[in-house]
Amino acid sequence: MNFVNRHEEMERLERVAQRDEAALVVVWGRRRLGKSRLLAEWCARHGGTYWVADESAGTIQRQYFAEEIDAIFPGFASVVYPDWTALFSRLSSEARQVGWRGPLIIDEFPYLVSAARELPSILQKWVDREKREGGIMLALSGSSQRMMMDSILNSTAPLYGRADVILKLNPILPGYIGQILCVDDGSSILNYYTCWGGVPRYWELSQPFGKDYLAAVDDLLLSPLGVLHDEIDRLLRQEMPSAVPLRPILDAIGLGAHRSSEIAARLGLPATSITRSLKQLQELGYILREVPFGEDEKRSRRTLYKLADPFLHLWFRVVAPHRGALQSASKEGRLKLLTNVWPQLRAQAWEELCRQAVPHLKTTKRNWGPARRHWLSQGHEWDVVSASLDGRAVLLGECKSLSRSARSTDIDKIVQDLMAKQAPSLQILDGKKLEYLIFLPVLETPNHPLPSNVHLIDGRDVFAALSSAATDT
Repeated sequence: MNFVNRHEEMERLERVAQRDEAALVVVWGRRRLGKSRLLAEWCARHGGTYWVADESAGTIQRQYFAEEIDAIFPGFASVVYPDWTALFSRLSSEARQVGWRGPLIIDEFPYLVSAARELPSILQKWVDREKREGGIMLALSGSSQRMMMDSILNSTAPLYGRADVILKLNPILPGYIGQILCVDDGSSILNYYTCWGGVPRYWELSQPFGKDYLAAVDDLLLSPLGVLHDEIDRLLRQEMPSAVPLRPILDAIGLGAHRSSEIAARLGLPATSITRSLKQLQELGYILREVPFGEDEKRSRRTLYKLADPFLHLWFRVVAPHRGALQSASKEGRLKLLTNVWPQLRAQAWEELCRQAVPHLKTTKRNWGPARRHWLSQGHEWDVVSASLDGRAVLLGECKSLSRSARSTDIDKIVQDLMAKQAPSLQILDGKKLEYLIFLPVLETPNHPLPSNVHLIDGRDVFAALSSAATDT
């Protein structure tokens, strides 16, 4: 798959390389997001070396590492290094003799730390010395987010404060799906995003299926033989320490419990007992905390928790509750389970995409701030609410994930319902102009004018915004 999107991340890495001095770079985040690919691309640009740790013993790891370095400094692997201090000292000496600066990339760093707990302290001293003497650029990467935080990012970690660049990789912007999977209409791109979210590894796996997203989902995910059938269990197990004990909370959210009290009730636990687990799942990137637009994120009592991306929604709605049925079902039976929940999954994905796109839309006359939902326990819910950056207007948006092109009759009905809907009771609306946006994946041009404060946004607008967002940051 072509290397796309990571413009800002690569720019930061390039600035490190241009400074002509030693540096420590840390790249972390969930698995499958392209950390290794980003670092491999950067490494290739500068003649560095890239090494991936594994779960072997420390002595074996040092031998493997020395053999990788031997490609740069012949004879490096002919020595048996009694510890990591000796190895890194020799590496510094060899590099200074020839002016080699790297980058030296160590991927899956947590595996090294699990075999050598002293390694972060050793690297602390080594990094400090390299920075004083103008030595090597070192990049550490890992997908075990807990271990990366404990080893580098927590205030008590030996390497805390040493990093010149810290990159937490997030999913790729959805606007690039069409480019990678060769689809160009809003409805098709939305279908793919509903399946795979912004995870590049899943895009790559689905490429051979072309435009047949249902065949891709069945083969890769629904089939018991599919490479992604056990994906969530695998990801949780690979955290260090394992995050498998957090799995029941994900199941409860996937089944429709979104308040902490509801989640705890599903598990038969007091609500206070899951507070720490909810925070851990947020830190690991598996769930998001949501509050209504206009409320303080720290103080709001109307907090909801939701799964963080469409693939998680899909897995916990189709695979997790139907493991037994999927074992023996035909392809038609498996796809039936998917189609039963597909409209809801697609609608959730479309709403999230529209909210993400609002600050980057080029087709409106105003510039908008971040968008959120707004809801009350009783009353109307709005899919999209945002305030203009000039402070003069408030945007109220509705998202309709029609699977066909929206016709004039559809648009007329949506506009009629929209104008009849009660605006949210928010102080921010006082004295502001109301602008209404209707988001539709594919639409026909209406055959008569719309009200001046109502605007139509289609999938092309949304996905264009979610491509340009990479250059707006």
